[in-house]
Amino acid sequence: MDRMFTGLHKVDQQLFYKINGSKLYRSFFGMITHLGGSKISILSILSLAFISLFYPSIRPAVLQAFLVLSVSHIIMHFIKRSVKRIRPYLSLPDVMLHGHPFEDHSFPSGHSTAIFSMTIPFMLHFPAAIMFLFPISVLVAYSRVVLGVHYPSDVLAGAFLALAIAVLVFVV
Repeated sequence: MDRMFTGLHKVDQQLFYKINGSKLYRSFFGMITHLGGSKISILSILSLAFISLFYPSIRPAVLQAFLVLSVSHIIMHFIKRSVKRIRPYLSLPDVMLHGHPFEDHSFPSGHSTAIFSMTIPFMLHFPAAIMFLFPISVLVAYSRVVLGVHYPSDVLAGAFLALAIAVLVFVV
């Protein structure tokens, strides 16, 4: 079992180095990454709640996005505190870090959890929105690796956590 985890970690590191990019590349992702940040997430939910007063057809998706965002972030914080994975810029040599360093742990990615928590309910309610929302969500998740603050497995775990909670909320 240890060999399997060692192999997976090695693949994770190799993929990380392939994605962690140049300055020009990183400046675009430095902007897009904020779509998964706490300020934008909270502002988006509040804005969507207001808009739903005039467009009641989006209310179920807004409510589910709020629930998924809230529940997934509580679970994410417990996982971060339990796993305590050190961020790649602190544990790997020659990482190109863009922006300020974070003080919490790496696994799972909070930005990835947030963006997928907000978009998956809308994708489930409005399948045509997948063409727009899924690429944005993937770009935010990808940006976390480009910027040097997460491993690829961190962002996948955040997306999966959001998906799991969204499916549970959608089914219930």
